[in-house]
Amino acid sequence: MAKCEICGKTIRSGMSISHSHIRNKRTWKPNLQTVRAIVDGTPKRVTACTRCLRSGKVNRAI
Repeated sequence: MAKCEICGKTIRSGMSISHSHIRNKRTWKPNLQTVRAIVDGTPKRVTACTRCLRSGKVNRAI
């Protein structure tokens, strides 16, 4: 399943509602990126959402 390993953000579901109020099921997917990050002092591949990357919650490996 698509999930951010930092904050736990996953796929969300809901309804798409048109102007005439016809409802359809739809999903919202997080923008996940696979990056190399420092975990416990060693570089490791993690899946993180772009919000965690942008806010500095992920310590990137160079």
